Amino acid sequence: MKRFASANWQGTGKEGKGTLSSQAGALNNTPYSFSSRFEDGAGTNPEELIAAAHAGCFTMKLSFIISGAGLTPGNIDTKCTITFENGAITESHLEVKASVPGLDAAKFAEFAKDAEANCPISKLLNTKITMDATLV
Repeated sequence: MKRFASANWQGTGKEGKGTLSSQAGALNNTPYSFSSRFEDGAGTNPEELIAAAHAGCFTMKLSFIISGAGLTPGNIDTKCTITFENGAITESHLEVKASVPGLDAAKFAEFAKDAEANCPISKLLNTKITMDATLV
C-alpha cells in the first residue's frame, strides 16, 4: 500500500502561502502559511496534520488490540499534542479516554502502552512520545 499527499508553496517562507492536498481528498488545496503554522492564522500546518495522523493511527491500533482480546470498544477518544521547539518536533503527547465494557484498568493500560509503542505513526516519529490513558 502506498498513499500520497502533495504541497504547493508560492513566495518566501514568511510572506508566502501554500496548499496541501491528499490522495483521498480529505485535503484539497487546503491552505497553509507562516501564520497558520507559527501564529493563529487560518489554515492548517504540518504539526497539526502529524497530530491528527498520530491520534488516528494510535486510536485505530488500540481498537485492534482491544478487539483482538475479544472485547468491543464502546468509544475511544484521543487527543494528540505535538510540541515544536527550536525547529524540531520534540514530543507527541497522547491523551486517550475509552469506554470498553468488560475491560479492567490494568489491562487497558497494557493495551494502550502497546498501541503507543506499535502504531505505525509512533514507529515513524523520531521523538519523545508520552501518554495519559484513562478508562471511563
